[in-house]
Amino acid sequence: MNTTSFADLNLAPEILKALAESGYITPTPVQAQAIPIVLEGRDLMAGAQTGTGKTAAFALPILQKLLPLASTSTSPARHPVRALVLVPTRELAIQVEESVKAYAKHTRLRSLVVFGGVDIKTQTPHLKTGVEILVATPGRLLDHVEQKTVQLNQVQILVLDEADRMLDMGFMPDLKRILALLPKQRQSLMFSATFSNEIKKLSAEFLIHPKLIEVARSNATAENVTQKVYLVAQADKHALLAQLLRGSDATQVLVFTKTKITASRLARQLQREGVSADAIHGDKSQLERIQALDAFKQGRVAVLIGTDVAARGLDIDQLPMVINYEIPSAPEDYVHRIGRTGRAGASGTAISLVSPEEEKYLKEIEKLIKHEIQKENAIAPHPAARAERAPRGEHHERSHAAPKKPSHDPWFDKPYEPTVSATTENKQLERPVSKPKKEVAAILVRRQS
Repeated sequence: MNTTSFADLNLAPEILKALAESGYITPTPVQAQAIPIVLEGRDLMAGAQTGTGKTAAFALPILQKLLPLASTSTSPARHPVRALVLVPTRELAIQVEESVKAYAKHTRLRSLVVFGGVDIKTQTPHLKTGVEILVATPGRLLDHVEQKTVQLNQVQILVLDEADRMLDMGFMPDLKRILALLPKQRQSLMFSATFSNEIKKLSAEFLIHPKLIEVARSNATAENVTQKVYLVAQADKHALLAQLLRGSDATQVLVFTKTKITASRLARQLQREGVSADAIHGDKSQLERIQALDAFKQGRVAVLIGTDVAARGLDIDQLPMVINYEIPSAPEDYVHRIGRTGRAGASGTAISLVSPEEEKYLKEIEKLIKHEIQKENAIAPHPAARAERAPRGEHHERSHAAPKKPSHDPWFDKPYEPTVSATTENKQLERPVSKPKKEVAAILVRRQS
C-alpha cells in the first residue's frame, strides 16, 4: 500500500490534528497495512519488529471506531470499557496508554492504565468514573475484576500487544480467564514480534478468520542497526564496557544483563567510576522504575542497565546504542534487545560483549537471524589499569594478596623479655591492687573483735 500520509487513511480531523502536533505525518509500513484492516472490523494477526509503530497501528483505528460513541456526560454509565489492551509489563502499559492519550487529546474519549506493583485503591476511583479504553497487565486486571471495580461486558475490541512475551512470562492462564469474561461478538487484534507455534495456537483460540500481515521477516533484525561483537574474557568485560561508555557516541546507552543482581552490581560500579548510570529490574518498586526510566529519557542518566523482562517495551525515541553485557541464551531475546535502537527508521548501534563461554549462544543467534555478525578481538586492559577499575571487593583482595603470611602480630612469637615498658606496665597493673588493700582494713577490724 503506497500510503503517503495519515490523511489517506480516512482518520478523523481530531486524530489527524493530534498526529500533526506529535510530528507524525507518514505512517510506518505496519500502520499503513493494519489501520485499514482494523477499520473494516476484521480480526488481525500482525507480525512486526519492535519499534515499527505497532501502538499507533491499533490505537488510531480504535479511536476512529469509538469516536461516534464519545460522550460529554459525567455519568460513568456513558463511559464503559469498549476497548481493552493487554500488555505484559508495567512499563509497556504506561507507554501505550500515554500514546493513546496523546492521540485522543482532541476527542472526548477517555483512557486509563492499570498495573500491579502499586496500591490498587489508587486506581479504583479513576475506573469508577468510566473509561472507554483500558490498558492493563493481565494480573492487575483480574484483581479489579474480583473486586468488581471494572466491567468487561461491553468490550468491543481486544488487543494483545507483545503476545509472544506474554506467553514467555506465563500469562496464558490469566489470558484464558479474561477471554472468558469478554463478549463473544468482538474484534480481536494480536501483535507479536515472533510467530512461534505457541503464538499460532493462541491466535486460533481467540481470533476469527484473522487477516495476517508481516512487515518484516520473522525474527529479523532491523537493517538500520549496526551490529558488532567484541570477543572478550569474562573478567575483562567491565573494563571494556567502561571504555565503550566513555566514547563520544555513547550519549545514551541501554545495557542488558541476564540477572537482576548483575544489573544492580554493574550500575553501582559505574556510578563509583563517575558514570551516570542506574538499573531497572523487577526487584525495584514501580516508582523507582518509573523514576529511573524518566531520568534516562530526559538525559539525566546516560546509562540504563536492565534485564530482558524489565526492558521489554521500553519506547525511547532516537536511542543510539544498545550493549549486551551478557548475550541471552534464548536467541529470540537478542532480536528484542537490539530492537530498542534503530526505531522508526533511525540508525542505531548494537554491541555485544561475548566471552568464550557464550560463543555457543552467539552461534544460535546468528543461525536465527541468518546473518554473521562482525567480530573483533577486544584488547584486554593492562592489569594495573584493570585493578584500578575492579569492583571494590575484587580490588581489596588483590591489594592484600601478597602480604598474606603474617596472619597475626609477630610480637606474640617472641620469648618473654622484661623491658622498661613492661616493668612500667607491671607497676600500672599493681596500682589497682592498692584499692583492695584499703578494703582489707575492714577485715582487720573484725580480727580485733
